[in-house]
Formats: sequence, C-alpha cells, structure tokens
Amino acid sequence: MKIIGIDPGLSGAIAVLEDNKVLGIYDMPVMADGKKSKRQLNSAQLVSIIKQNVSNNDELAIVVEQVNAMPGQGVTSMFNFGQTFGAIKGVCAALELPIFFVRPTKWKKYFELLNSSKDASRTKAIEMYPSLSNQLSKKKDVNKSDAILIARFYSETRFKEVN
Repeated sequence: MKIIGIDPGLSGAIAVLEDNKVLGIYDMPVMADGKKSKRQLNSAQLVSIIKQNVSNNDELAIVVEQVNAMPGQGVTSMFNFGQTFGAIKGVCAALELPIFFVRPTKWKKYFELLNSSKDASRTKAIEMYPSLSNQLSKKKDVNKSDAILIARFYSETRFKEVN
C-alpha cells in the first residue's frame, strides 16, 4: 500500500511511503501571493507531486495531520493555515483519492514524542531511516520528518484502534 503523509501548512511537507519505505519527500509547494513576500499553496504543483507518485493500480491512502487553531497564533496566519488545509482536502477530493486525518497528539503519542521538542520528530525519523539523514539534516526539515511519521503512523495502525 502506498501512503502519502501530509504535514499541512505553507512550511509543511509531503512524504510518500510504500511498505514503510520512503519513496519521496517534498516541501509543500508554494508560490507568491501578491506583494510583500506572501505565499500560498501551489495547488497545481501539489497535484503534480501526487500524480507522479500514484498509479491507477496503487492501493492508496492520503493521510493529513488534522489541524485546528492554536493559542497565540494570529488571525491572519490561522486563516492562511486553514486555507492551505482546505486546499489540500479539495485537491484530494478532485483527484478522487481516499483521505484520512490524524490528530498530532495521536501520532506523536504513538512515537513517544508528546511534550518533546519540535526537533524530536526529526531525530526519530532519522533513527528509523538513517539513509535519509542528509535530507533531514536542517532544523527546517522537521516538517518532512513529521510527514514521514504521519504516513508511518497510518501504515502501522490502520488495522488497529490506537488511543
């Protein structure tokens, strides 16, 4: 089964796994949104990434981190975050792909990452996939690590109930 894990948000990432092997990791595709270095999701590029990693005979699941408003974030940033999340859902619906959602607390608890630093998921992903250490070497690569772990969580738990 091919699983595409998505850490939503403009600085998020996409990971493609099959049989728990990482086939590809991508930064969330973005493009300019007017002036002032504003960015928005490049939906066409997202479609392209998904299509190049999926064939008609693949058993497939798209797993997206279920996000909601966080205390301390501004209204504008939360609106943009929600807009990106909605666009990801729309792309998957338009492509008629099965989409599943997982709360951050669920997958983080599974990998024993609750109440740990943001960078802990990068360390965990490198432990699980040492060959990817050069692709996950920067602090900003935590989003790629999250996408990998989101997909891996689904792969390992899809047939059993996880609290």
